[in-house]
Amino acid sequence: MEGAPDIGHQGFPADVIPLQYQALLLSDEPRMSAFQEAIGHAVGPGTRVLDLGAGTGVLSYFAARQGATVTAIEREPRVFATARAALRAATGDRVRIVHADARDYLPEAPVDVVLCEMLHVGLLRERQVEVINSFKRRYLRHVGGPLPRFLPEACVQAVQPVEQDFTYFGYTVPAPVFQLPENVQPRTVEVAPPQVFQQFFYQDPLPARCAADLRFVAERPALVNAVRVITKNLLALVYEPPGSVDWTMNYLVVPLREPVEVLTGDEGRIRFDYAPGDEIPALTDALEVSVPAHAR
Repeated sequence: MEGAPDIGHQGFPADVIPLQYQALLLSDEPRMSAFQEAIGHAVGPGTRVLDLGAGTGVLSYFAARQGATVTAIEREPRVFATARAALRAATGDRVRIVHADARDYLPEAPVDVVLCEMLHVGLLRERQVEVINSFKRRYLRHVGGPLPRFLPEACVQAVQPVEQDFTYFGYTVPAPVFQLPENVQPRTVEVAPPQVFQQFFYQDPLPARCAADLRFVAERPALVNAVRVITKNLLALVYEPPGSVDWTMNYLVVPLREPVEVLTGDEGRIRFDYAPGDEIPALTDALEVSVPAHAR
C-alpha cells in the first residue's frame, strides 16, 4: 500500500507490506478517512464485498460495520494472522478472511463491491492494475457479468516540473522524495502547473503503460532538476449531490539525470514511459525533461 517505505531490498517482495509497516498506513488520517467515507457510500446492509489484498483488514472492518458480508484476501502470513485476529475481535463472523494471493483468488459466487488498495503513487511498485485486470478476466469467464463495483472507482495522474532542494546539512543527494499533499513544501519550487497524463475507470480497460509526452511553459526562471508525480484516486462516485470521495496520495518527487535550466516563458517537454507495478527506477531511467534549442 502507498506511503510505506521502500522495502523491496529487505527480503520482502516489492508488493508485500510486512506487519511492522502496517501501522503507518493505519495512522494515515487522510487515507483512512477517505476510505471510510467512500465505503459508507458504496456499501450497505447485505452488500457482498470482496477485499483484495486486505492488509490488516481495516477496509473489511469498515464494510462490515455498514452491514456487508465480507471476504478478505491476504497472502503475507504474519499480516494475515494479525488481520484474522483483529477482524474476529471487531466483527465476529461478518468477515471471512482467506489466506490466498489476490492475483489468483476468485469468489465462488457474484459479489457487489471489490475493495482493492494495492496502491502506490504513480501506480508504481504495487499490483493494483495487474490484480484488477486479472480479476476482471477471470470473474467474467467463471462467474459472469456484470462486473462488481470497484473501489477505488477511478484514477487520475498528473506530473509537474519542479526545482527541488536535494541538499541536507550541506550534503547533496538527488534521491526520490515523498511529500504530504497537505503540507507546505519549502524545498520545492513549482516551475509550471501540474498536467494530467493519465485517467481511467477501473470498470474500463486498464492501462498497459503509464506514459507522458507533455509540454509545459515555465512560469519562473528555475533549474528543473525533478518532476513531481501526483496520483488522485476517486474512491467513490456520489450522485446526490454529484461529486466524488477523493484521496490524493503522497506526492513523489523524482530527480532528473540531467537538470534543465529554464527562463520565464520557455516551453519544455516532459516524457516518460513505464509499466504499472514497475519499480521507481523504471520511471527515473525513462524520465526526460527538455527545452528546445530555440527557447534558449
